[in-house]
Amino acid sequence: MGTKVWFITGASRGFGKAFAQRALEEGCMVAATARKSETVTAALGEHENLLPLSLDVTKQEQIDAAVQAVLDRFGRIDVLLNNAGYGIFGALEEVSDAEVRALFDTNFFGGMSLTRTVLPHMRAQESGRVVFMGSMASFACDPGGSAYDATKFAVAAMSEALALEMKPFGIESMVVEPGMFRTDFFDGSSIRTPEHTIDAYDGTPARGAMDYCLSHNHLQYGDPQKAAAVVYDIVSSEDPLPLWLPIGRDAVKKYERKFAQMVEAIQPYRDRLRDCSFDE
Repeated sequence: MGTKVWFITGASRGFGKAFAQRALEEGCMVAATARKSETVTAALGEHENLLPLSLDVTKQEQIDAAVQAVLDRFGRIDVLLNNAGYGIFGALEEVSDAEVRALFDTNFFGGMSLTRTVLPHMRAQESGRVVFMGSMASFACDPGGSAYDATKFAVAAMSEALALEMKPFGIESMVVEPGMFRTDFFDGSSIRTPEHTIDAYDGTPARGAMDYCLSHNHLQYGDPQKAAAVVYDIVSSEDPLPLWLPIGRDAVKKYERKFAQMVEAIQPYRDRLRDCSFDE
């Protein structure tokens, strides 16, 4: 097959913009979305291979229209990159049901709905790769991130199960789990705090993690362009996709440390944990 078609959400800034730029540089056709399509054009400029689209991933009618627009323009979708999302800092006790549900609507249900809409077309063409943007926080969590981390845990689980479900159809799925990169994620446009905070959490780890992240905004050592290059090369190769892709030195370190901690933690109870079957 010739030129690949990428469909990227949240493409007006941050990782989404970096992914779109890389795919365009490599000669791919790119459908790039944001809530307002003009922000995509402002970020990426005019390009003959670029289709800017307005898309709120929480609205199914907009998902349907966007998918159809991509098919009308390019005829197929080879790579779906679910990148749209935002974060919220706050202890579990502070975030309201409404705030958590809104977060899940975008970070989890939005990507799920878009993927569900694209899959019939990928099955018909007997090929396709679905990429979800997770976070290193989906595997190794931080205080103050209970709601956000939960959405990314859910995304990772969905991606892994999807990879198993779609294997008979030639479709693969992967979750990218970056560490801290120098995007605008910690700006007010991407990160929020609960409407009602609790003074008792001042000076606790929940606040400390938030203060650390906000104080390092635009100082992160991760380069999103390098991350986009790595992801592009992996997605574009003939090799099978890995199920999980931690990216960035902090993410790789957290993964390695967490795996070691998990194995170590069960050792005192390992025999008893295994011996919970009915006696023969």
